[in-house]
Amino acid sequence: MVGDTGIEPVTPSMSTKCSTAELIALSSNLSTLFKRTRRGASPALVGVAIIGSPFHFKGFWHYPKLIYIRLQQGVTYVKPYRLRMPEVRTTSVVFASPHSGREYPWSFVRRSVLDERRLRSSEDAFVDQLFDMAPKHGAPLLTATHPRAWVDVNRSPDELDPALIEGLGRNAHNPRVASGLGVVPRVVANGRAIYSGKLTRREADSRIRDVWQPWHNAIQTLLDESHALFGEAVLIDCHSMPHEALENLSHPRGKRPDIVLGDRFGAAAGSQVVDRIEAAFAVAGLRVARNAPFAGAFVTQHYGRPARSQHVVQIEIDRALYMNEQAIRPNGNFQSFVGLMEAVTAEIAEIGRRDIPLAAE
Repeated sequence: MVGDTGIEPVTPSMSTKCSTAELIALSSNLSTLFKRTRRGASPALVGVAIIGSPFHFKGFWHYPKLIYIRLQQGVTYVKPYRLRMPEVRTTSVVFASPHSGREYPWSFVRRSVLDERRLRSSEDAFVDQLFDMAPKHGAPLLTATHPRAWVDVNRSPDELDPALIEGLGRNAHNPRVASGLGVVPRVVANGRAIYSGKLTRREADSRIRDVWQPWHNAIQTLLDESHALFGEAVLIDCHSMPHEALENLSHPRGKRPDIVLGDRFGAAAGSQVVDRIEAAFAVAGLRVARNAPFAGAFVTQHYGRPARSQHVVQIEIDRALYMNEQAIRPNGNFQSFVGLMEAVTAEIAEIGRRDIPLAAE
């Protein structure tokens, strides 16, 4: 093995040093690639390369960086997430950024009717960088690599859009699917259509299998590890929201919030957890609202089980605080806001360091 900045080819036998989530994702994606290679749909597999050194902590193998599958003709297959682990895991808190992925497959870009900027408009750009210091404070940080426009991991896998995917009959009304924002989105921000035609069911299923499923396998593994290590788990689901989403939102003090916390009105997290998160942002000088206009989607609903000491809180950050939304690039306040967010991240990580597990509500 070499250091964090080096790459060293490894044999398949070394994959046993990955965490459970890594092994599941790697084996699934390797299987898919071999099948596609046999069909001639992908270049031949050359080898696997690993960045960083795995380490063992309290019965679990952890893997801090990326696994790349290198292909001929200069193609690199990127695994569906990045998982950065702390040197020592000291908190039950897990941070995840599901919509900050920006590895746009070339075939996707070529097929879309949108230009790059519009295609990226539904991306939670740079949110992964805002929480980048989570491992320094003892917490794992899971970040998406593929974009939300490709497949949305904050949707149920059965939220399939018949207006986009061939061969689907009408199903029960789902407002997210009806608006084009199912698990495989039909539109990006402001309702702009991504494609000029439909996708096959096989293509939609492959995105769910290759990206959605490994992401959720990783989340479940991290939460299970938190339970095993600390007797509880707190998942922070990190997002950003368009500034315009808050234009018509009233605030008790007359000013609209900078942050919206979503706990599905108490169903996804205990009040003491949400209170601590709100206090962390308030100390940093940011205005906070709860559950309006965003109460949380699939992740909060699926994983939030406060009665079982498993809490999930969705965080939405006003993009205007740190980025130019039109150009999709950091603004002049970006670096100072990153510093502010490190302090907030440290305070949130403290929630999972209690000597006594968080009380179920």
